Amino acid sequence: MGTDADRVAEAARQVVAEHDPKSVPIPQFLGACFDAGLSWVHFPEGFGGLGVSRGLQAVADRILQGAGGPVPLGLNPMGYGMAAPTVREHAQTDEIRKRLLRPLATTEDIWCQLFSEPGAGSDLAGLATTAVLDGDTWIVNGQKVWTSLAHRAKWGLLLARTDPNMPKHKGLTYFVIDMHGEGVQTRPLRQMTGHAEFNEVYMTDARIPDAFRLGAVGDGWRVAMTTLMNERSALGGSGNRRGAGTISDAVALWTSRPDLQTPVLRDRLTSLWLRSEAQRLTSERSRAAATVGGPGPEGSIGKLVGAELNQHIYEFCMDLLGPEGILYDGYSMDGQDGDGGDWRGPIQQRFLRSRANTIEGGTSEVMRNILAERVLGLPGDLRADAGMPWKEIPRG
Repeated sequence: MGTDADRVAEAARQVVAEHDPKSVPIPQFLGACFDAGLSWVHFPEGFGGLGVSRGLQAVADRILQGAGGPVPLGLNPMGYGMAAPTVREHAQTDEIRKRLLRPLATTEDIWCQLFSEPGAGSDLAGLATTAVLDGDTWIVNGQKVWTSLAHRAKWGLLLARTDPNMPKHKGLTYFVIDMHGEGVQTRPLRQMTGHAEFNEVYMTDARIPDAFRLGAVGDGWRVAMTTLMNERSALGGSGNRRGAGTISDAVALWTSRPDLQTPVLRDRLTSLWLRSEAQRLTSERSRAAATVGGPGPEGSIGKLVGAELNQHIYEFCMDLLGPEGILYDGYSMDGQDGDGGDWRGPIQQRFLRSRANTIEGGTSEVMRNILAERVLGLPGDLRADAGMPWKEIPRG
């Protein structure tokens, strides 16, 4: 009898043999992966997994992507990186899990995350969007902001306040909301790149069936931790292949411009490559050691290091280009729907986009606080509003 790794590898080889990723449509290929239990190998059988160690996902990915298969996290980042583990762990019924997970895995249903608000960013628990129960339906009112892919999403992960009389962390409840439902309006937010991948979302008497509540009423903060820990783990992950990821942009630019190369810049690029490789190997080690359970607060290490490293890499690219680095093709919003070409654009656009890396998914300051308090065991910050009912906390 073979090991779990053999079982995963055999399933992946069979998917590739029966559904050549170079010739079948992406949703069909990813659907076959889901049915074979290879979308998230640590999930239960029948829900896109095989019930084996989380670390064995790398075995499946190497075979599937090595044969030309897509990287699904790049196609549905909020779906694969955040929604799937949250739905799997906290959905009320298996019927809801089955309804949501397969179209998520095939990328037919894109997902977004409705957490941040104009008055609740790093202090997420201070959010003001409300959900009031009316029979077996929740009525939602409020505004969310910085919502990536909301303009393309079918479903959204929503954190809302259901009891303003409780302390801010305890009066929250977690939902899945239909982004095409009545009362949900999405407006693009134009970035300094010229694109609009972020959005603001307004909910006016939007209705959510109670069946689409994740976790218990008032337990939204605990459910949100599942989402956030998986988000940071996904953002901090590096490609499986040596030299893949952001550093490949710098190497490609260096190779294409021998006229700009100097010994000093070569030394900088070498240092960045070594740092990228160290991060990749650290991520691989974490994945290999992972169990069926989800990531913990140590996932913030990868997010913190990866975000700052991305910025340093693109700063190097701008320094290499010199005056050419300030040239920009234009600020057209074309391509915000992700159709055709590389959505990241030219290297100058990638440099501008990288400035968001240390903000999105939790700022670097928040990551350092998490690591200090929850990994190193250092004393936490003083919180003046600890234990106060949310409605009594000064805002504005």
